[in-house]
Amino acid sequence: MSRKRTMSSKKKIVLSVVAGALVTGGFVVTMATGNAAVPDVVCPGSTVTLSGEAGAPAASSGTFPVGTKLKVTNLDNGQATTVTVNGPSGSCVLLNNAAFDKVREPGKNLIRRARIERVTGGGDAPAGAAGAAGVQVPPATGEVVCPGSTVTLSGEAGAPAASSGTFPVGTKLKVTNLDNGQATTVTVNGPSGSCVLLNNAAFDKVREPGKNLIRRARIERVR
Repeated sequence: MSRKRTMSSKKKIVLSVVAGALVTGGFVVTMATGNAAVPDVVCPGSTVTLSGEAGAPAASSGTFPVGTKLKVTNLDNGQATTVTVNGPSGSCVLLNNAAFDKVREPGKNLIRRARIERVTGGGDAPAGAAGAAGVQVPPATGEVVCPGSTVTLSGEAGAPAASSGTFPVGTKLKVTNLDNGQATTVTVNGPSGSCVLLNNAAFDKVREPGKNLIRRARIERVR
C-alpha cells in the first residue's frame, strides 16, 4: 500500500540572517559583521632594545617619522607599551629607559621576540640625526654602510661582537663614534633588527660615559 508523502512530513530547515546571527533549526550562531580591526604589524622579526635615554616613555625609529605611535609587545612576558616616536635611530623602534622598563624581563636589555604595531602615523623614514662631531675623525678606509644609522647595545655578554639585520654572520664591521672619535671592529655573530647592534664589550670601546646610544656613528664594512 503506497504512502503519500506530503510536504508536511518533511523536516523543514529554515535559514535566516538577522542582525548578524545565523538561525538554523532553532539554533542561533553568531556571525561577524563588518570589518574587524586588524593591527598594523610592522617590522616583523625585529628585536627591541633600549637607548639608555631618560625622560617620559618614548621611542626613536629609523623607519617611522616623529609623531608616529607604536605599540610594542614583549611576546615572552606579554607586557606591552604604546609610545610616540620622538627622534631617529637605527632600529625600527628603540625604546628609552622608561618605556623599556614597562616591557622588559628582569636583567635583560634586549627583547628578541617582539610584536610592533603602528597605532597612528606615517611610514616615511625620518631624516638622520645631525650635530657637530666635536672631534677630528680619520677618514673611512672601508665601505661606509647604513648611513644615518644609530648604534646601541644588546646587553649581551661575551667577547666584543655584533649582531645585524643587514649583514650575514661572519661580516666584519668597523663602528666609529663620531662624537668622541673612538672606533671598534667587530664580527657579526647573529641577527638583530639593526644595521649593527653591539654587545656590551664592543659598545664599551666606543661609548660616551653614561650613554647607551651613539646617535652619530660611521659604520664600515671591512673586507
